[in-house]
Amino acid sequence: MKKVVFILLIILTTLPIYGQDITGEWNGVLKVQGIQLRLVFHITNEEKGYSSTMDSPDQGANGIPVTSTKYENSILIMGISTLGAHYEGTLDDKNVFIGIFKQAGQSFPLNLSKEKVIKPQEPTEPYSYYSENIKFENTQDKIVLAGTLTLPQKNGNFPVVILISGSGPQNRNEEVFGHKPFLVLADHLTKKGIAVLRFDDRGTAESTGNFKTATSLDFAGDVESAIKYLQTRKEINKNQIGLIGHSEGGIIAPMIAVESKDINFIVLLAGPGIRGDQLLLLQQELIGKTSGISDTDLQKAKVINKGAFDIILKSNNNELLEMELTNYIKQGLRDNHESNKPAGMSEDDYVKLQVNQLISPWMNFYIKYDPAPILEKVKCPVLAINGEKDLQVPAEVNLKAIESALKRGGNEKVTIKELPNLNHLFQECKTGSPSEYAAIEQTLSPIALAEISTWILKQVK
Repeated sequence: MKKVVFILLIILTTLPIYGQDITGEWNGVLKVQGIQLRLVFHITNEEKGYSSTMDSPDQGANGIPVTSTKYENSILIMGISTLGAHYEGTLDDKNVFIGIFKQAGQSFPLNLSKEKVIKPQEPTEPYSYYSENIKFENTQDKIVLAGTLTLPQKNGNFPVVILISGSGPQNRNEEVFGHKPFLVLADHLTKKGIAVLRFDDRGTAESTGNFKTATSLDFAGDVESAIKYLQTRKEINKNQIGLIGHSEGGIIAPMIAVESKDINFIVLLAGPGIRGDQLLLLQQELIGKTSGISDTDLQKAKVINKGAFDIILKSNNNELLEMELTNYIKQGLRDNHESNKPAGMSEDDYVKLQVNQLISPWMNFYIKYDPAPILEKVKCPVLAINGEKDLQVPAEVNLKAIESALKRGGNEKVTIKELPNLNHLFQECKTGSPSEYAAIEQTLSPIALAEISTWILKQVK
């Protein structure tokens, strides 16, 4: 599902010490509206002084240029003019910058250090299995995708799964909110005797291509290229290739299973079963309730969002769509004087930001896409699991829709499970709210890992 995106959030960049070299990587956590977002700053020292870039891994944003980086008398000052953001921090005796990040009239504490946070479940090298960084080509779109192939042993012939990430630009570990779910999942499966291929989304990390212009159909093409690559590897059992899709990956996996005879099974982890616009409205309502938003305000937001989605559903002309949405959102601002427009942002810039997100190729496709017709055509074995407390792809309605579609198509090789007390990332949680994701130490519940590996081993025995 689309990761929760906050306009108020891309921030600054980093650096160093009194009279010492402050170049390198600095890490911090920004708390915005109850969500913890990691920031990574890369500082270099050039002839003209310090320069920096910033990554926001949890938003899939990397290499953001920092307009100015100044360090003097233990004080670090950074500015990002394109974001209207400013940071000032003072280096303490523990080599930590204690500072404040300011944007759009608001201030947030932000401390930077060189310590990296490693979650308890993350495997560390040396691994007990063979791991190889690889590259393969999507010849149709002329892009090169980079990833990691893990094998139970360097030599042998093994069943394999390809991991398909959720929405937003993801690296091969599906890194989000300080967690690396695909790294943990690949480690678990490989130790169970199953090879795993995971790769960076196009235009992300080491993969080439343009993520911003792509839709789920394009990402499906990338996975098909991964299948072709695996068929060239002698270590892979060509008759035992499966797909595991998380969130948006859960609608991509069925697309490929229908088109390719080479797929023997698919696993849908919190995969959508209902049309995109309906899912987004339901998601917004559930997350809003958990966040304490009143029923009255939630109903207002639902009416506004549904109106925008209806305009998209009826439109087949991008130019007219942009015009209609612009007029619609401007009218909404006039009618609602308590809008969420950030202080310091002009109305035109706010409207443009909202419209651009709605008319992006990905969002346009997603809002209109109904998974049911494709699911009805899937004939291979399917495991579909959801966390009971998933607020992004709610378990009951989506699992029911997936099961109904598969059964209408006559597929009897279907396993559907709702796992108690788990959220959208399959973590054990309290409320399921995205605000908990980063604070939870667990990356993937052992219960979910066992469900996945046990079912796959039955398919390939």
